[in-house]
Amino acid sequence: MTPTGYRPSPLRRVLRVLAIVACLPYISLKVVWVAGGELGIPAGSELLEHPTLLAVANSISVLADAVVVVLALLLTQEWGLRVRAWLLAFPMWAATGLLAPIMAGYPAQLAVALISGDEQAAAPSEPFLDEWVFAVVYGGFILQGLTLGTLFVLYARDRWGRVWRGRLGEVAARVSGPGVRAAALAGAVTSLVPAAVQLIWLSGSARGLSAQRAAERDADFYVLSAIQLAFLVAAVVFTLVLVLRRPARLGVRPVLALAWVSTGAVGCWGAYMSLVALMPEDNPAQQVTGLAQLSYAGEMITGFLLAACVAVFLRRRSAEA
Repeated sequence: MTPTGYRPSPLRRVLRVLAIVACLPYISLKVVWVAGGELGIPAGSELLEHPTLLAVANSISVLADAVVVVLALLLTQEWGLRVRAWLLAFPMWAATGLLAPIMAGYPAQLAVALISGDEQAAAPSEPFLDEWVFAVVYGGFILQGLTLGTLFVLYARDRWGRVWRGRLGEVAARVSGPGVRAAALAGAVTSLVPAAVQLIWLSGSARGLSAQRAAERDADFYVLSAIQLAFLVAAVVFTLVLVLRRPARLGVRPVLALAWVSTGAVGCWGAYMSLVALMPEDNPAQQVTGLAQLSYAGEMITGFLLAACVAVFLRRRSAEA
């Protein structure tokens, strides 16, 4: 049911404009590349080795970022409150999951570069993209995440605020029944594989890395591995806390928010990296190893299993409320 008297506030209108504007640099670059342009791509970049594949991938990327524009409109219009919950929840969960690691990782990389004095810490060692592309695109992603995330929180407060009220101990046992707890436990077990791989890489071992990736390891590599491991641990911990409803004194809102973000980060980036690993690669030194593929698949399965638990919790909690 649409809340009576709903009108987009000036703040929401400003956030909507910022979210849409933040998409323009990325979409513009992708359109140029689809059209055959090489703006921001240095000579010798591996991106130029497969022009057809590059065009297809960039076309998909344009459509994906266009979804952000649609979401920004949906979250700030009265008709958006009548959209079926799952039609909004899944793309928002995916957008959150894809943007959150960038929002955490890129500033961390820049901080490492600042502390170490290495100006190239946040860029790949071999030509891939011009350095300015990373700043423009990742800056846009961070702005998208901040604006779209704020809009979604405001929207969800209007439409589903009752779902996250109270403490875990006040949630009925039937909201997270045996099946949900079993799925959460299965997700926790599945997470052990990617967690072990990330720990192996953080320890300095090159096991499971391609020859080129192993040779190019730098501070950025370890920062991103640590962040991905942190999201993996958070996804397991906060989903289990949510479905077990313990500790009872914890509020539903923070636990639910952390489970939402972390399961999205794990599941969506695991799926993305699994797709990347399937792309053809002629250079043996750059081919993704079987262990790395297993780790990405483990992240994807873990994230989607735990996200399913969160989804069931939300649906049952909404019915209960």
